[in-house]
Amino acid sequence: MISEPELDGDWADASPAELAGPPARPGGREARGRAPWLWALGGAVLASAVWAGALVVQERHAAAGPPIAYRQSEQLCGEVPLKAVGAVTGNLGVGMPSHGESPALDWSHCYSVGGRDGRLPTHDAQVLVELHRKTDPGPEFGSGPVLNLNMRSPSVQPEQVPGLGERALFSGEESAPRLQVLDGGAVFTMRVQWWGGQDGEGGDLDENAVKAAMVEDVRALMARLRKK
Repeated sequence: MISEPELDGDWADASPAELAGPPARPGGREARGRAPWLWALGGAVLASAVWAGALVVQERHAAAGPPIAYRQSEQLCGEVPLKAVGAVTGNLGVGMPSHGESPALDWSHCYSVGGRDGRLPTHDAQVLVELHRKTDPGPEFGSGPVLNLNMRSPSVQPEQVPGLGERALFSGEESAPRLQVLDGGAVFTMRVQWWGGQDGEGGDLDENAVKAAMVEDVRALMARLRKK
């Protein structure tokens, strides 16, 4: 026998999904049950936006280059009188300055030559200031080979100089020490060399005294070029 509900067709209005699903919660609680998923989705979108913004800031900072604590000088010889070096080696003549600028590197250079006791030139000094505008010079500082330009005297092993800039070291050759200083996005290089004159004299300078004078003059130059 067929029951009355089957005959009347009351069950035909309900779909299989509605028949299988749980009963609806009163007060719209079913809709509120989906809210945590919406919050999670919104949080993921927000985190992605923050990460993208951080990448943009990093790219702009990298494009701007490292901060530089020193100014460019077109007349470096006027900034660095080399009083200490001149007192040890003998007077230095009027320097010959040069400079250059580019998006990646600004540099200034000064070359001076001098003689002692009226003799022919017995020594010279060179100063180079490099301002690195695109890349940090720190990772490569002091890692290059020890060059011997004249091949007339043995090269010396690099020697760290404490208390000068971020890092500093002596290298070069005998009778031609080179001092390099890394600080504030800049690299300072000073090279002093001396040789004998026609009479065979002039090569008797105290190298330690010359090095101490180089440190003093480079320190003074850094203070003069440092941005206020």
